[in-house]
Amino acid sequence: MSYEQKLLNVIEPIKKTTITRLNKSKKWKYGYNKEHDVIVISRTGQIGDIYEIQNLKIALPKASNVYSNKEKKWIRFEQPKQLSKLKNIFDWRAYPDEAKEQWYDYIDEQFKRREQGFWFNNKGTPTYITGTHYMYLQWSKIDVGAPDFREANRLFYIFWEACKADKRCYGMCYLKNRRSGFSFMSSAETVNQATLASDSRFGILSKTGADAKKMFTDKVVPISINYPFFFKPIQDGMDRPKSELAYRVPASKFTRKKITANEQQEDLVGLDTTIDWKNTGDNSYDGEKLNLLVHDESGKWERPDNILNNWRVTKTCLRLGSRIIGKCMMGSTSNSLDKGGGNFKKLYNASDVTKRNRNGQTASGLYSLFIPMEWNYEGFIDEYGSPVFNTPSDETFDPHGELIDVGVIDNWQNEADGLKGDQDALNEFYRQFPRTEEHAFRDETKNSIFNLVKIYEQIDYNEEMYRTLGVSTGSFQWVNGVKDSSVIFYPDPQGRFKVSWVPPTHIQNKIIIKNGTKYPGNDHMGAFGCDSYDISGTVDGRGSKGALHGLTKFSMEDAPPSQFFLEYVARPQTADMFFEDVLMALVFYGMPLLAENNKPRLLYYLRRRGYRGYSMNRPDKVWNKLSVAEKEIGGIPNSSEDIKQAHAAAIEMYIQNNVGTKPDGSVGNMYFNDTLNDWARFDINKRTKFDAAISSGLAIMACNRHLYKPNATVQRQKLNISIARYKNDGYTSKIIEN
Repeated sequence: MSYEQKLLNVIEPIKKTTITRLNKSKKWKYGYNKEHDVIVISRTGQIGDIYEIQNLKIALPKASNVYSNKEKKWIRFEQPKQLSKLKNIFDWRAYPDEAKEQWYDYIDEQFKRREQGFWFNNKGTPTYITGTHYMYLQWSKIDVGAPDFREANRLFYIFWEACKADKRCYGMCYLKNRRSGFSFMSSAETVNQATLASDSRFGILSKTGADAKKMFTDKVVPISINYPFFFKPIQDGMDRPKSELAYRVPASKFTRKKITANEQQEDLVGLDTTIDWKNTGDNSYDGEKLNLLVHDESGKWERPDNILNNWRVTKTCLRLGSRIIGKCMMGSTSNSLDKGGGNFKKLYNASDVTKRNRNGQTASGLYSLFIPMEWNYEGFIDEYGSPVFNTPSDETFDPHGELIDVGVIDNWQNEADGLKGDQDALNEFYRQFPRTEEHAFRDETKNSIFNLVKIYEQIDYNEEMYRTLGVSTGSFQWVNGVKDSSVIFYPDPQGRFKVSWVPPTHIQNKIIIKNGTKYPGNDHMGAFGCDSYDISGTVDGRGSKGALHGLTKFSMEDAPPSQFFLEYVARPQTADMFFEDVLMALVFYGMPLLAENNKPRLLYYLRRRGYRGYSMNRPDKVWNKLSVAEKEIGGIPNSSEDIKQAHAAAIEMYIQNNVGTKPDGSVGNMYFNDTLNDWARFDINKRTKFDAAISSGLAIMACNRHLYKPNATVQRQKLNISIARYKNDGYTSKIIEN
């Protein structure tokens, strides 16, 4: 099966007649176009194709003056030998005036390409690269000499240009694979911007101060040194500084030559701009104004350093009041979640361009970008810069003339298959070379009590088949806004619910009324589990989320068997909003709820609204053994060790029977990766941190309530509620024998 790329779409959100009309008068302005909801990166007043990269709509310039060589691919231009001998502006001033004349057009063209970008013929296709990308390809020196043109880097720079153009944006949060070139590309951009800006400051941070220093000395400084004289400002200090690169006039140097009493002093103008690096810490660059902050290896900040705390501080360095005056270029692979990856994941998720506040900004202010490894894996990029996804049928060569005889997808899969005997090694490979965001944030397995092989099989399947799983994001609402009537579900990208199955119309909103009390009409079909909260807000704003899961029972005509069909993990502005969300889901599906009663507000809310019949009693006690409160509101406590063990055993049972690859070769139908990841990290001794695991486990217990009946002595003997711990370092997880 051939690879289907999902990174780039060419879209048509604007009528062609509108584009033509405004192109004619060159009315398209660089920046965010609110009317059409696109970011224009053209500086010519005209636009062409509109790209959608990770939900960001970007209007490219209209193609013009497309350069073509005989090879029809990118080849770095040779600098004229006469100009290569000139190392700085002083050499140029000493150059004969009559000889300068022939180079004015050449120099002007280089500045034009730097500003507007460059079009070239790539395998017969007009291809646009931004000015920043041109400076990287044409004038930057990296560890292998001149950089290769790569389509992945072209899209990266286009996305970055959109981040710069959008006045709502603080920059990018780039989730990458190893050896993608981010360090060199961000270093090149630092030098590019710094050699243009006056009275400005540019900063570098990495996972350690030593790493930031190395990036500065080994990448930034060499790129600056190798710039042609016409891009190189006057520099103060050493040619190869260790801590600060200063584009300013040296205090001791007012002219190119030593000033004597008989010499006329020459006016020199410097940029008064610096590039430096800082040691890693929460308060790095605190209180300083920055034009550009490069955040390298942001997913590897380990305690006590915290990338989230640092970003909260340094974000203020990029703005004056509400006006954004600088940008951040952040990029990294991810460590395991407890070694810095967890905080980076939070920052990445908070940078989703589809989730904006009323000011049009993401929660972090950044825009997230993920480029899958198959786009940028060394050895699998052809001479035209295109990734070789599938094994080629014709001879295909890389930029250095080496034959590529296998596709990157097959190569990656072969490596992954070879590591399946060591789950932690496999997860590290996934983090280094991720094909999905799930791979990038794959956690270590050593602390898991569940069968991680099956969990990760399911996660990978869900990622691969996500288009066909039928999972919808949406919301519930009362018909016509009338509470306690009927409920409808409607798709909504901003909704808090994920739903994989909606019941047929004839069984929606099915209610049975007994003695004036409402009971769910589809009790036989499934049940919900819920991990609630009582307090609307917390002091630090980091309270636990509310979680709700719906699960069908084994065999029914109108529902898929033993399938989680609903996932909700969110914390609305008020607790009452969460309670209403839960109630609407219960009414719509007509199924009961098992919730922990140590946080009773939800259960009292249901009772007060007339839905006490929807709240299940704890299944391990008969009615006359329930407490007064339990009789009043239902629910199950979380304090009992037996209940904790039974809860975990329920999840274990479900994973074994319904998750991952089954004996017949089919794959389970648990389609909610957030919950699967919560199971993977679940710690029975720290249950409160795992909202989705608590909620989903209660749903499993609710659907199997017969197993916990106190009078079913024989059944209790059959049920082993002790938790089997798994050894997860083999191809198949093995139970650890006591």
